[in-house]
Amino acid sequence: MPTETRLATTGVLVRIAFRNLLASRAKTAIIGGIILLGAVLVVVGSSLLDSFDSGMRRSIQGSLGGQLQVYNKNSKDTLAIYGGMMGESDLKPMEDFAEVKRVIGAVPGVKAVVPMGIDQAMVSTGNLIDIVLARLREDSRKLQAGDTSPELRKVYESRKAHVRRIGELLHEELKSAQAIVDKSSKEYQERVGEYADLERALLPAFWDGFDADPFGHLEFLENRIAPLSSDTGFTFVRYAGTDLDAFAKGFDRLRVVEGQMVPSGQRGILLGKWYADEYLKLRVAHRLDKLKEARDLNHRRIAGDEELLRWVKEAGSQTRDLLLQLDPLKAEQATAALQRRLGSTTADLPKLLAELLKVDDANFDERYRIFYEELVPLVQLYSIAVGDTIVIKAPTKTGYLKSVSAKVYGFIEFKGLEKSGLAGVMSLLDLMTWRDLYGHLTSEKAKEIAELKQAAGLGDLDRDKAEAELFGTASTGPVEQKQSRLDEGALVPKRDQRAAQRDLDGRTYTQAEIDQGVALNAAILLDDPAHLGVAQKAIEAAVQKAGLPLKVVTWQEASGMVGQFVTLARLVLWVAVLIIFAVALVIINNAMVMATLQRVKEIGTMRAIGAQRRFVWVMLLVETVAIGLFFGALGSALGVGLLQLIRARGGIPATNEQLYFFFSGPTLIPVVGGTSLAVALVIVFLVSVASGLYPAILGTKVTPLEAMSSDD
Repeated sequence: MPTETRLATTGVLVRIAFRNLLASRAKTAIIGGIILLGAVLVVVGSSLLDSFDSGMRRSIQGSLGGQLQVYNKNSKDTLAIYGGMMGESDLKPMEDFAEVKRVIGAVPGVKAVVPMGIDQAMVSTGNLIDIVLARLREDSRKLQAGDTSPELRKVYESRKAHVRRIGELLHEELKSAQAIVDKSSKEYQERVGEYADLERALLPAFWDGFDADPFGHLEFLENRIAPLSSDTGFTFVRYAGTDLDAFAKGFDRLRVVEGQMVPSGQRGILLGKWYADEYLKLRVAHRLDKLKEARDLNHRRIAGDEELLRWVKEAGSQTRDLLLQLDPLKAEQATAALQRRLGSTTADLPKLLAELLKVDDANFDERYRIFYEELVPLVQLYSIAVGDTIVIKAPTKTGYLKSVSAKVYGFIEFKGLEKSGLAGVMSLLDLMTWRDLYGHLTSEKAKEIAELKQAAGLGDLDRDKAEAELFGTASTGPVEQKQSRLDEGALVPKRDQRAAQRDLDGRTYTQAEIDQGVALNAAILLDDPAHLGVAQKAIEAAVQKAGLPLKVVTWQEASGMVGQFVTLARLVLWVAVLIIFAVALVIINNAMVMATLQRVKEIGTMRAIGAQRRFVWVMLLVETVAIGLFFGALGSALGVGLLQLIRARGGIPATNEQLYFFFSGPTLIPVVGGTSLAVALVIVFLVSVASGLYPAILGTKVTPLEAMSSDD
């Protein structure tokens, strides 16, 4: 058929199709509305998920995951860098990270291989009275050594008064507790002794004699009074033991917001800023920060908001922490500053604090500034501050409790993820300290311990004859068997622990020493992340050739449930799309069947004047496809318009910490994807063709004779 004839035929078919569509407006509107809704859903949903996926990819790859991760394939669990349902992944260690780094680092396209070991440990947040007493003891030593400077004497007297003030607050708390305790109970009897100790510590005679025997008095305060303080607390820190220099170079979103990086090759820890704000910050300051964030970012107002009103009430009831930290000199400064800023004449500091924290929508911003300008400089804002040395405790993999000391060099965050708990809860610990805390018994160390056991005569014993061999006497009866675990650390010759710690803190490790040892997993960063699939296959081939028992996974697999969130959301989207278009297919099919049956005379007449079956089949199919493509294009255009409107309004705000991570920032700016438009139109076309096939086939079976004998 000549091209001109084909074009003419196509034009006739399109005109007939649109004439029939306009003649049945109700049917066309119903069918078109369903297709339009489906097209909008595909374009908007797919584009949002693509943007969502892009944001999450940036968050994971830029904060902890890299493009690929590698770990021991013989591990009990799969790697989940953000934790799993049962806590941290139980991974078998890579005993020689240096070899792993050498093999993977030689693969073309690999930029860096960063070792990691992710775990949790317990950290004591300290006791304020212990800190004050330690400082008072140091001042007493200086005075005993002959330092008579007025400045030292002033600080010394201020600290003595501070301890007395803390004692008064403890006395009030204990008195309140006694009022509600059953006086015949054992707990009350124990409290009676504590109450007597506090009474003694508050007597003028106790403090009058302090200077004559400062160390004796300090011993009493440290042993009998300090344990009564309820501000001693423990918190858990989630950390990644890593080569800190390699981590900082590989993950360029990392930045130190307070303090400094751990010096190259030295031991230390960098605490997550989000973690510090949530768990280490003064409670009253944390509550005020939450109020400010809710007002400034989420545009909420205190009046009428039950949650914000509760936060205001909590902030007002949490002034004890402030009062405990303020010695008389600082309390005097705070009182004067609050009197000036609040225009108050009262000299009662607790009342001034209560007035300051009685905030509403009108005065919140001003009161917030006063708090941070006047009070925060006088106190320690975080229970663990930059420069402190903390003790981290955790059970080792060989079964005993291990403690390590680590200096806090700074607070860190990942750019764009400042409010994300998933990224912000992570702290970074140097790899050498992590290995000490992890306590993995390497094959070399196991051999060394076995030799020590042999030298000490602790070889393998016959269980039945153990008592006779150890003590020289036979057992006279059944012996209760108990499981015990040897502390390998006890077999290592001991020396002065403080001197050993100083040696460790001051030592600088070479890169070879850092690389040589265990790691649980490693992040692999690529020169070109777009070639992730090719790089993964090349790395798998390299580790297999080298005989390393390693598994290489993508960032999405390594992030566990977090990484699968977008996949799950995409599955939900396509199920919804499938349901909508399945309904559309049934409705369109039924509508077109009814329309075909109503046009039997028209079709028969067309057949009578020479129209072929193929012409009728194409005509009816074109009508269905025309409806689909027209309304599909209209729905796609509406979807694009909706996305542009969202962009114009500043994007979709992250209303919680999880969305902040998934958006890789405070807002999600959706991008209209060409793939989304193409997919929407292809789906509409296929559904239209599928729903129009049966009615078209019915139309081809109509004959001129049937049309003439029809009553319709």
